[in-house]
This record gives sequence, C-alpha cells and structure tokens, in this order.
Amino acid sequence: MRRRLPILLSILLLAASLSGAETDREVQARKTALDLAGAFTNDGFKMRDGHWCGTIAPHELALIAVNLYAGNQYWFSVGTIEPAKKIAVALYDESGKQVTTENYNAGEKAAVGFSPTNSGQYVVSVDLVEGAASSFCLIYSYK
Repeated sequence: MRRRLPILLSILLLAASLSGAETDREVQARKTALDLAGAFTNDGFKMRDGHWCGTIAPHELALIAVNLYAGNQYWFSVGTIEPAKKIAVALYDESGKQVTTENYNAGEKAAVGFSPTNSGQYVVSVDLVEGAASSFCLIYSYK
C-alpha cells in the first residue's frame, strides 16, 4: 500500500494540473451565457451547476454530450464575446439526427429549448457562424 500512495498522489497532482482554470475571456463568455439563461429562470427553470467553456473557431463545432430525461424541459444557452459576431446552438439525438427545438439567437447569444419524449444521451452542438475565434460558454437549465 505504501508503494501505491506516491503513485496515486502523482496521478492526482497531474490531473489537477491539467484541469486548468478558466481564462478571463471564458469568464466573460460565461457571464454572457448566464445573462441569457437567467431569463429562463423567470419561467421556473433551474440552472445546472456545471458549464462548459472553451475556444471556438469559425465553423468548427464544439460538441457536448448530455443526458436528458423524458418529461423534463431544457434550455441550452451559449454566450461568446468579441471578436465572435454570431453563435449558433443545435441539439442532436443519439442517432445523430437534429431534433426540433425552440430557437433564440441574438448575435453573441443563442439558445435552444427542448422537451425530450425519450430519455437518453443527446449532443449539443455550438457553432461560431460569424467572426473570428473566440471563447464561448454553454449553460443549461431544466424544469
């Protein structure tokens, strides 16, 4: 056991160093996404604790797998900052077919609403439609 402890600690330290903190630009993108997602709380939606941030280049999709449950309603809100001009978000079922959603798009903010009839894994797609590479953040709400 004593021999395994240093190895385990090394692995944990390596994992912690790889996780990295959010950049200032990702924090700004998260604020943009939170501003949009906050509007859905007025309709009784609760924001999930987690969020996804990163950098996106024009027409280079960011794909995020999520588990959704039948009977719930969801809103996926994404925000970005300059130099991005227009962001888009879409939702796909586990077979890769785009599902019909309610859509909102306001340049650097976009959202899709969805109520699954089947529980399972879905994929959220974020696409930078106009502008140059930038930070983005995705948040989702449910009820």
